[in-house]
Amino acid sequence: QVQLVESGGGSVQAGGSLRLSCAASGVTISSYCIGWFRQGAGDQREGVAYMHTPSDYTHYFDSVKGRFTISQDNAKNTVYLQMNSLKPEDTDMYFCAADVHCGGFLSGFRFRYRGQGTQVTVSS
Repeated sequence: QVQLVESGGGSVQAGGSLRLSCAASGVTISSYCIGWFRQGAGDQREGVAYMHTPSDYTHYFDSVKGRFTISQDNAKNTVYLQMNSLKPEDTDMYFCAADVHCGGFLSGFRFRYRGQGTQVTVSS
């Protein structure tokens, strides 16, 4: 059974930092495209960042470039999202997702595997 379990969300003031973790079981993340998207009010979804280890490709969406960093620890089968210089507009539910291809992060947000999400709240 495949599981993606997110952790690390919470409440922080603007300018602060959080690190999200996504622990995977039943799937080897280094074989997949894995990353993060976020979902806010009205179910609006936005890609955050993803990485495709087989092609050594990493992508950040414009709203988080220069502030967020995605990384993975293959030994722990875990992907991380380091979020710095957080802004109130970063407040959302953050989801970890994985699939063979990365297209879901660009549109549709349909993935073979997806976690339950972790809430990030940034206050001004």
